[in-house]
This record gives sequence, structure tokens and C-alpha cells, in this order.
Amino acid sequence: MHVHTYAWVITVVVMISILAIDVFIIGRRPHEPSTKEASLFIGIFVSLAVIFGLGVWAISGPRYAGEFFAGWLTEYSLSIDNLFIFIIIMGKLKVPRHLQQFALLVGIILALIFRGIFIAVGAAAIDRFSWVFFIFGAFLVYTAVKLVIDYRQHDDGSGEMTDNLMMRLVKKRFNAVEEYQGTKLTIVENGKRLITPMLFVIIALGSTDLLFALDSIPAIYGLTEEPYLVFTANVFALMGLRQLYFLIGGLLRKLVYLSLGLSVILAFIGIKLVLHALHEYDLAHWAPFDGEIPIWLSLTVIVVTLMITTVASLVKSKHTEGTTPKSAEQVQS
Repeated sequence: MHVHTYAWVITVVVMISILAIDVFIIGRRPHEPSTKEASLFIGIFVSLAVIFGLGVWAISGPRYAGEFFAGWLTEYSLSIDNLFIFIIIMGKLKVPRHLQQFALLVGIILALIFRGIFIAVGAAAIDRFSWVFFIFGAFLVYTAVKLVIDYRQHDDGSGEMTDNLMMRLVKKRFNAVEEYQGTKLTIVENGKRLITPMLFVIIALGSTDLLFALDSIPAIYGLTEEPYLVFTANVFALMGLRQLYFLIGGLLRKLVYLSLGLSVILAFIGIKLVLHALHEYDLAHWAPFDGEIPIWLSLTVIVVTLMITTVASLVKSKHTEGTTPKSAEQVQS
């Protein structure tokens, strides 16, 4: 897939323009978006992603369009899973509801920066070393196993996520105020520069974004080796995420099997990467498709897994709610 420089420039300019508009709106009036506002923005971003994928199909053919849609769906699913951690961070640090949108926006910008760095590094490594696919594949299989273990242990990791090394260093070196000061990260009080709780929120989101990028970039490179598709799939997966946070924040907890579904997807992509590496070294004659799993099969596995995961989660949540004993107030009513 050949992407002209002007296509890269236009893509980056459009992305920065969207973020600039969002920053301007948020900076001027931090608020909790209404259901109508959140639904509108999510619909716009999803529609743009679909239109972009169809544009890739028209210009470069169905193969690259399939790679984009597979990458976008995988990254979007991982981003939704990340919202669980965001909810934990916001809750533990007691972020006021009207300030959460600002914190999420900053977290998403940091995620774009980190993923952009990893995309560039990953592209350079893949271009020079075929054996890097072994590392990517093994890492994804390890991540998949870890997701299953965490699910079985019901470990939400809340303590680890909100009190990491970076936050402990900041707490040790700088004085802080206890109350939120709007969107300000620092204030001057009695001639001293003090940090606000919002800075701790940004540090927590940023450091977890860094960890999330370590999972998402190998996953997307397991579906496409085109840096342009990797970049755009990540951008579209992150756009609208903060609106999604407010729209389905309560529903997120109903997706009880999302981690298991993601573990299946990541394990599949990990195995796909290992087979691809074996193919590169002419060692995959024994494997199906000669070790090169086609994109249509990858897309089918991803879509079917997400559908089964979503339906099973909603059925499980409905059954759990139906069997939960009612409180005294509910019985009286």
C-alpha cells in the first residue's frame, strides 16, 4: 500500500483540527456531556471510521480495507476495556463529574502520543528485523493468558493503577492541595507553587496509557504492517472514547466477559504473528495457509468473538440482576 506524503499530511492535520476543537470546547466549558451530545459525537466518529474504511477499499482494494476494519475493531475493543481502568481511577481519585471530561481528553491525547511513538518504533523494527514478530506474538499470548488469570481472580488492579512509581515520586517531591481547582494542574498559594489533584489524575491516566500502548501496538501490527492503517485505526479507536465513557459508563460493567473475549482475540493475533514469522523464515509449510492467515479470517474471528462476548455478557448481567435479592426499600415499594 503506497501512501503519498500529502495523504499523511492531510490525515494528521484533520486529526489535530478535531482535537483542537475538542480542546477549545472543553477548555472553555468543562461539563458532563448529555446523552444526546455523547451519542451525536460517537455516531459521527464511528461514521467517519466506516467512511474512511470504505475509502481505503475504493482506493487500495478490499485487502487493506479489511486490515483497517480488523485493526479498528480490535483497537476499539481494547480502548473500551481501558475505560474500566479509567472508571477506577476517576472513582478512587474522586474526580468531580464535570471535570472528568477534561481528564479523559488529556488522557486520550497522551494515548495518541504514546501510540504514535510505538507505531514509529514498531514500524522501524519490523522493517529491519523479521524476528520481532516472534516477540510481538509471544507478548500478545502472554497478555491473553494474563487477562484470563486476572478475570478468574477478579482483580481490578485499582491500587496499582492509581498509586504507581511516578505518582509516588511526585507526592514525595512536591506539595499539593486537597481540593480540585477546576482544570488547573498547579496553583500559587502564599508564594508557593502547589500541585492539584488533577495533576495526579493526569499522571495516573498517562502512565496507564503507556501500559495500554504496549498491548495495542503489537496487536494492530498482527493485523496489518501498514503504518498508515495502524495510525488511523488507533486514532479512530480513541476518538469519541470520552463521550462513550459518559454514555455507557454504567453499561461497561455489564460487559463481564469482555476481558475473556479480548484474550481470545489477542491470543489469535499472537499465534498469527508467530506463524507469520515462521513463514518469513520459510518454516511454516505445515501450517494452514502456509502460515499467512488471510485478513478475512482474522476479521471473521474478531467480529464473531466480539458478538459472542457482548451477547453472553448481557445475558449474564441480566441473569445476575434477576437473581440479586431486593433491598427492603425495593420490597416495600
